[in-house]
Amino acid sequence: MTHQFTALTPEQKAELCNIARKIVAPGKGILAADESVATMGKRLNNINVENTEENRRFFRQILFTTDSEVNDCIGGIIFFHETMCQKTDDEIPFPQLVKDKGIAVGIKVDKGVVPLAGTDGESTTQGLDGLAERCAQYKKVGADFAKWRCVLRITDKTPSSLAINENAQVLARYASICQQQGLVPIVEPEILTDGSHDLQRCQYVTEKVLAACYKALNDHHVYLEGTLLKPNMVTAGHCCTKKFSPEEVGIATVTALRRTVPVAVPGICFLSGGQSEEEASVHLNAINLCPLRKPWKLSFSFGRALQASALLAWSGKEENAGLAQEAYGKRAKINSLAAKGEYTPSGDTNVAANYSLYTENYAY
Repeated sequence: MTHQFTALTPEQKAELCNIARKIVAPGKGILAADESVATMGKRLNNINVENTEENRRFFRQILFTTDSEVNDCIGGIIFFHETMCQKTDDEIPFPQLVKDKGIAVGIKVDKGVVPLAGTDGESTTQGLDGLAERCAQYKKVGADFAKWRCVLRITDKTPSSLAINENAQVLARYASICQQQGLVPIVEPEILTDGSHDLQRCQYVTEKVLAACYKALNDHHVYLEGTLLKPNMVTAGHCCTKKFSPEEVGIATVTALRRTVPVAVPGICFLSGGQSEEEASVHLNAINLCPLRKPWKLSFSFGRALQASALLAWSGKEENAGLAQEAYGKRAKINSLAAKGEYTPSGDTNVAANYSLYTENYAY
C-alpha cells in the first residue's frame, strides 16, 4: 500500500511556495546566466573577446548592476558555480548584490549531459551524487532556487520511452533533494528544436515528456507548489519548411501544458531554445494571449534571448558597459510585457534582436 512519510514541515513548504511565487510575480521572469566556462567562451568568441575569468565576471557585472527598473522585470537569476564566488569591482559578492535588489538567486546544480546506453544517441543528466551536500552549501551562501536540465530530441525514433522515463526520474529525484535543502527546484526537460518535425509532432512529444515528468514528481512526493517548470515552447523543428504563426505556437503550447501540468505548479518559465530575442518575446506574448484557460503564471527563463544584444553592444569594451545595460534592460522590459500578454512588436529591425540564436545539439 502506498504511503507518504512526512518529507517537509509546514514551514519548509511555506518558504518554498513563497520563493516560487516571488520569482514569477506578475511581469517577472528569470535571467539564465548559468553558462559554463566553455559555453561562455563560445559567446565571447562570437564578439572576438578572450574567454578569461575577468571578462566573464565583467559581463555578468554589467547585467547584475543594470538600473533598478529591471528589478520589476526579473524575479530570479540563475548563476553558474563560478559566478556564485565572484564579486563586483566594489567587492560586493554577486549573490548579495542580486538579493539586495529583491531578486532570487538560483544555481545550476547538474553536472552535464551524458550518453544513455542502449539508445539511438539519447542522453541523461548526471550529478545526483553529492547533490544534497552541494545544495546545502549553496543555500548557506544565498541561493533560493536551483536548476537541472535534461535534454530530449525528436527524430523518427526518438525520444524513446527509456529516455523519457529515465530523464523524468532524474528530474524528480533532483527536485526532491533540492526541496529537502530549502531550494525551489526548476524542472527543465528541454526538447531540442533540432530536426524537421512540425508543430503537431512537437506538441505530441512535449505532452508525453511532461506527463512522464509529473508522474515521476508525484511518485517522489515532490511538493509541486514549491517548484517551477522550465519547458520548451511548442514550436516546429529548426529545419521544418512549414511556418507556423505565433498564434498557432501559443495554442499548441498552452494545450500541451493544460493536458499535463497540474494547477498546483505556480509558474512555467519557458526557455528560448535558440529562437532570436524578438521571436522568443513574440511567442511568449502569443502564449499569454491564448484564449484557453491558463492557471499558472507563464513567463520566461531566457539566457541567449536576454543577452545577445547586450553582448554585441558591449563587445568587450569597458566604455560600452552602459550601452550593454541599455540593450539588456530593453529586452527585459519587452519580456516583462510579453509575460503579461501586453507586448506589441514595434517592427524593430535591430540585427541582434532578430538574429537566430540556434545551435545544433545545444549544451552548456
